Amino acid sequence: MLFALLFVILGFFLMEISGWFIHRYIMHGLLWRIHKTHHQHSKGPFELNDLFSLLFGSISIILMVLGFEQLDYRFWMGLGITIYGAGYFVLHDILIHRRGKWIKRPNRNSFFRGIFKAHQAHHANNKKKGTEAFGLLLVPLKYFKEGKK
Repeated sequence: MLFALLFVILGFFLMEISGWFIHRYIMHGLLWRIHKTHHQHSKGPFELNDLFSLLFGSISIILMVLGFEQLDYRFWMGLGITIYGAGYFVLHDILIHRRGKWIKRPNRNSFFRGIFKAHQAHHANNKKKGTEAFGLLLVPLKYFKEGKK
């Protein structure tokens, strides 16, 4: 059981770390054409940038299928990636970008305020270059200080 839990946690945190690098160097680099749809005002419920979610979800499913028979590390890492993806959907798409208004945006929790401020800073110029705060959870500490907008 400890083995499984460690790999779930590893999958979750590797997704945040790799997500930061992918966002910074690939989405704001080679694949900007796809990602820029996320930095533009959208009229519909979907944007071309959602293709990245399909990619990450596919990786999770492949790992879980490959590791299912033995319930080995691949299954548990895939589960960690799935948990990260579900959290990303709720935090980023629902709470931050209000793509579905099913949950009220938390305003008292300083952790969420810091995450929201970092994401606002990331979208401040809506350009390929010159942005900051590329992580979802791993963001610069300056955004968690009171009074910082």
